Amino acid sequence: MPAEPNSQPETVIAEWPEDTQISGSLDASAAKNVPLLNWLFVDLNSYFASVEQQVRPDLRGRPVGVVPMMADTTCCIAASYEAKAYGVKTETIVADAKRMCPGLVLVEARHELYVEYHHRIVEAVESCLPVTTVLSIDEMACRLMGRERPLLAAMELGRQVKACIRHKVGDRLRSSVGLATNRYLAKVASNMEKPNGLVALTLDILPEALRGLTLRDLPGIGARTEKRLNLRGIRTMDDLLVLDCEQTGQLWGSVWGERLWHWLHGEDFDLSETEHLKSISHQHVLAPEMRTPEKAWAVAHKLLHKAAMRLRSGGLWASSIGLAVGFAVPREQKVPVSRFGIPSRGWHGEQRLSECQDNQILIAALRRLWDSKPQGPECAAPFFIGVHLGGLVPDRLHSLNLFDEVDGEPSRARLLAAMDGLNQKYGMNTLAPATMLTAFKAAPTRIAFHSIPDLF
Repeated sequence: MPAEPNSQPETVIAEWPEDTQISGSLDASAAKNVPLLNWLFVDLNSYFASVEQQVRPDLRGRPVGVVPMMADTTCCIAASYEAKAYGVKTETIVADAKRMCPGLVLVEARHELYVEYHHRIVEAVESCLPVTTVLSIDEMACRLMGRERPLLAAMELGRQVKACIRHKVGDRLRSSVGLATNRYLAKVASNMEKPNGLVALTLDILPEALRGLTLRDLPGIGARTEKRLNLRGIRTMDDLLVLDCEQTGQLWGSVWGERLWHWLHGEDFDLSETEHLKSISHQHVLAPEMRTPEKAWAVAHKLLHKAAMRLRSGGLWASSIGLAVGFAVPREQKVPVSRFGIPSRGWHGEQRLSECQDNQILIAALRRLWDSKPQGPECAAPFFIGVHLGGLVPDRLHSLNLFDEVDGEPSRARLLAAMDGLNQKYGMNTLAPATMLTAFKAAPTRIAFHSIPDLF
């Protein structure tokens, strides 16, 4: 039998004795020993599934898998803790999830609902302290100021945040709160005890607490990065923590390594001036009736339409565009099976651009990529489309092109701004190119694992 779902009460790793007081009367010598924290990080637990259990009482206490569509070849985008007890997790293929958990209840994702609850959660958190940064649909960070910074005060704020989410939004919405001297470590702390954890990483316990983690527990280290680190002799947190700043930078081969070293040592610095999206991607698995070149092109066009709207709404400019296409092939050909359970061949093309955010230029580039994809009978059934805008540059760093003010571009920019405004107010398909007509119902706006759609 699987383990029972974790229903433990909040967990506190750093706590002071109950008789310790923090107040304006604290004398100077005692004040020097008060651990101070700079960030409070909120992470909602099993967010999509928890929202479904909140609005549907019949799902409470049952294993729930949230899926983008009702098909065995797709994957779960969220799982309740009852389902996680059976090993079902994010990105588990539905067919596998059904075998692992025979009583699994599948629910088709309702992304507008999750965005609505997201805004309610932000409002609940802000009733306790201001939200500094929203990181994703289920994560946000708050900078602590003044009397909020001492350990006991910060812990009490964490408890208040968790209670406000439960009372003002829903009692099925559990959250884990992390506290630390920088935002990176606060996120690490929020992941250390789930569900319903409350963890503080103060400087005095930092080295020992980090040694209990694995490399994959650090945000930014995935399977490929872990493998690369292992090949360089870094297999444990101890191996990583003994390196100095220069060595860590050399290990990553970029400034990211040096930043990580400073973060792991508790240093806090603001990246707000340099932080922006580096890429925008949209992808879609086509329904069987859409797997023709003509309909697949319409879907690719729609995906670009959504990506371009996000590009402009974020004040960003793209310097490259990419197109990925997966072609379904008969099983007897014994080709690799995709993560969607379909035997397939894949193709990807990319093209450099002068920094742009103009639909006309982007569509022309996408058309060139589409025309360059493989042809022939073996490529007659596209089942997967992905569009990628890369090398993104914010407005403040955008380099003007010699031709920026010719060919009616200012007029097109005003037209696009008007179209974007109408689409954001009345829906994605209010104004769109005619070539998208056959794809209006395909590729609906969805929430990626770590982002919030800004198109509702």
